Amino acid sequence: MRALALLVGLSLAVTACQLDGPDATEPDPTPRADATVDSSAVATLGDDRLPSDAEVEANRLSGRGRDLAQADTTGRAAAARSNTETLAGVDTTRDWSSRLQLPLGGDVEGPSVLRLQVMLDRAGFSPGQIDGRWGDNTELAVIWFQKAEGLKATGIVDQATARALGQAAGRPASLVTTVTLSPQAVEGPFQPLPSDVYAKAELDRLGYESLSEKLGERFHAAPELLARLNDGVDLDGLAAGDTLRVPNVRRARPPSEPVSRVVISGEAGYLHALAADGTILFHAPVTVGASYDPSPEGDFRVTSVTRDPAWHYQPSILANVPDDQPEATLPGGPNNAVGSVWMALSKEHYGIHGTSAPATIGYASSAGCVRLTNWDALALADLVEAGTPVRFRDVAGRSGGPSGEGSRSARRDSSI
Repeated sequence: MRALALLVGLSLAVTACQLDGPDATEPDPTPRADATVDSSAVATLGDDRLPSDAEVEANRLSGRGRDLAQADTTGRAAAARSNTETLAGVDTTRDWSSRLQLPLGGDVEGPSVLRLQVMLDRAGFSPGQIDGRWGDNTELAVIWFQKAEGLKATGIVDQATARALGQAAGRPASLVTTVTLSPQAVEGPFQPLPSDVYAKAELDRLGYESLSEKLGERFHAAPELLARLNDGVDLDGLAAGDTLRVPNVRRARPPSEPVSRVVISGEAGYLHALAADGTILFHAPVTVGASYDPSPEGDFRVTSVTRDPAWHYQPSILANVPDDQPEATLPGGPNNAVGSVWMALSKEHYGIHGTSAPATIGYASSAGCVRLTNWDALALADLVEAGTPVRFRDVAGRSGGPSGEGSRSARRDSSI
């Protein structure tokens, strides 16, 4: 989305974590397009500043999920040494079939990482924003895919993992494909958004600021990566009828089984939508509450799903905002504080939602709620409904241990 330096000005907006309407403890099966998300009482414990580029980079390879994997430090280092690819190799001349340079893992980047991220995305094990760079989000997706397939879960991609991923991804002819942009794909309007919350409230919609931002969300990719795939083209100058090389990402499809429950790990920063036997139907990286303002721990449920929500700005319950400032209602849109969808929980003030800053997911903290990229939040919204159980575990350094879900065999998770 927008440059992180500009997003810092939205720090107060992203403390939104409450839905107006019926009592949050009572399921509401009917999605309401006109619902309004409130800033919550938890926001008074501290605001939710979006990190700088440097902070995101510092957290990119923290190894936050490696306690879930079988230790293989030597193998990870060897994989990194064997891969000499760079982002400069991400271009339009490469064969974008499913072949990877293996083993793959560690502090690496380039065409093989891009291929891997697309395969994970297509398989339903989201790496978050596709950028061609290895990070914790990608490693966690690999670990859980390996667990789900009964493979040795090292977080390093070997031949067995690559073969299984190719099958799960549908074996596309190419992992980067060329599309012709439709009028709808390039449709605006696009305009810079003001930093002032009351100026935002005067707008009809908090839409995309640029075509590059819109295309990035559509193809689950960093705009910088899209530019690399297209010889540095000015994405904002594209028009209907132009062609664009893009990651061949997943398309919406019904799950193989109904979602029985959702499990969220605070410490490792991931979310699973599970079948009744513990099979992972969808994996995605998440941002959860920081230790000073943690997400809840325990068992809750989805009470409603609202797409394109508006946000009720309430200074009286926001930290660092004078109480005598007027309230405001900010319109919906992908740059709304809660992104493109809000899934309210039976824990008052808490929800699962999208974001205006996909590059920060997994690498930043929130004001108690659970954030995903807009595309992953929308995918999850299609899988859950009012009444779907949600369990938080390992929140803000609390005990709880690694989750037991994830096998595609008969292994079950009986904790919910």
